[in-house]
Amino acid sequence: MSEVGQSEPAYKVLAAELRSHIAQGRYKGGVRLPTESELSQEYGLSRQTVRRAFLELVTEGSVYRVPGRGTFATENAGQYLRQLGSIDDLMNLSTDTEMQVLESPSRRVDLEAAGRLRLDTDVVYRIVFQRFHDGVPFVVTTVSWPESVARLVIGAPEVKTGATSEHTMIGLLEPHLQYPIEECAQSITATTADAETARRLGCPVGHAVLRVDRLYTDSRGRAVELAISYFLPEHYTYRVTLRRSGL
Repeated sequence: MSEVGQSEPAYKVLAAELRSHIAQGRYKGGVRLPTESELSQEYGLSRQTVRRAFLELVTEGSVYRVPGRGTFATENAGQYLRQLGSIDDLMNLSTDTEMQVLESPSRRVDLEAAGRLRLDTDVVYRIVFQRFHDGVPFVVTTVSWPESVARLVIGAPEVKTGATSEHTMIGLLEPHLQYPIEECAQSITATTADAETARRLGCPVGHAVLRVDRLYTDSRGRAVELAISYFLPEHYTYRVTLRRSGL
């Protein structure tokens, strides 16, 4: 692993690899992770780079450090975990997951989605996809777009049925928008899986799931995407850090 000549910083590449090893159970049961020195030698990286990778894992809650003993995986580290605090975090959800399109964009009448997108028509374009972490499906998402927005990406190979990629839909869409994404309004609700959601996530009907609704608006205040996702809680942890303003 080199610290130069790659699109992503070396510390993020190392953090992703360690995260994958943790998810595979390599460090469960109190097994210590390699030291900074050991990882530096194994991957040919500086101690500072390894330290930054560890800091990212500590910050997101994947590992914890015990002075004099070393670094260990947390009990829930086998779950997919994201610590989100900005629009950029949502754009980069794809860093260590894979998306598979289940239904390519199709034009349909959807009163609820059209209303939430603040459209003067009842017609939206809908796409459905799953996301995987280490080969395990942990979320299924339905995205609705205004017709004018859908036409920006409807011909992209990444949105065809069966297509797989490391994109997020909003990350795929934004480069084509005239104005950048500025806000995401999010709500999280505990619910249960219906038959279709259960089939796609591989869980029983009635299984507990997290419903996460996200409405993205651009810098003009125009709603451009409504995403409704159902997460399996045993495979997903969502963490937000709140700080007192002015400190």
